[in-house]
Amino acid sequence: MDMVGFGSRARWSRHERGVDTVCPAPDGAPMNATVARICRYPVKGMNAEDLERVALEPGMGLPHDRRFAIAHATTRFDPGAPEWLPKSSFLMLMKNERLARLEAAFDDAAGDLTIKRGGKQVSRGKVTQPLGRAMIGDFFAAYLKDECAGKPRLIEGSEGHMFSDTPARVLSVINLASVRDLERVVGKPVDPLRFRANIYVEGAYPWEEFHWIGEEITIGDVAFTVEGRINRCAAINVDPATAARDLNIPKDLMRGYGHVDMGVYAAVTRGGTIAVSDDVTASN
Repeated sequence: MDMVGFGSRARWSRHERGVDTVCPAPDGAPMNATVARICRYPVKGMNAEDLERVALEPGMGLPHDRRFAIAHATTRFDPGAPEWLPKSSFLMLMKNERLARLEAAFDDAAGDLTIKRGGKQVSRGKVTQPLGRAMIGDFFAAYLKDECAGKPRLIEGSEGHMFSDTPARVLSVINLASVRDLERVVGKPVDPLRFRANIYVEGAYPWEEFHWIGEEITIGDVAFTVEGRINRCAAINVDPATAARDLNIPKDLMRGYGHVDMGVYAAVTRGGTIAVSDDVTASN
């Protein structure tokens, strides 16, 4: 997979309650959607890493996405028999917004994770090995000592296991037109990275992605089935650039649209490679 803007944060109408939020295409104009950005989040709850292109396999998520997580001291996880765990098992932006002040960079070839704060390295370890994970865990224990009951630890999934908010191995997709429409309700700019998606789409109509549910979309030579909307929690209230808890987006979604959803989950049904600028084609 090709990386671009490694660790970068820089790249980048309101409707009545109960009414379908999808804006119809004007005069039946066809969608001309493309991939604007592809992101992975190697450590659950931490920053995005940009990818120029990535190979995907049927039934799997984006490689190395949410491969690691910062688990509470009481969280039980067996890497030899990994099972899905709810987000409450981990440190997360919803409660630990100081995570957004850090920048994590994962070198998947070497297995090294580097943590920076303000551009300066504060921790580094080979997190594919127990000692390296312990070193990074010690850093988080010190950094978040006032927010943790017991000593947190960095854990690693295995065999494609993802510490995702959903048990299914899927990718998350955000329609940037829907985010811009939400900005009109919020009354302020909304950084799309608040929604921590894997694929950001440009050129679709606002909320059109909800009409893709149950349908097939293709990106490059990869086919996906769109499985459902993504229900949002308070984590999106945290500005990923400043770590400030400065908005109440679930409240604004409910006020403007009668739901708290943004984005959709998509499962890979035919493998291949996707890349930035690829066309996004919906079967409907």
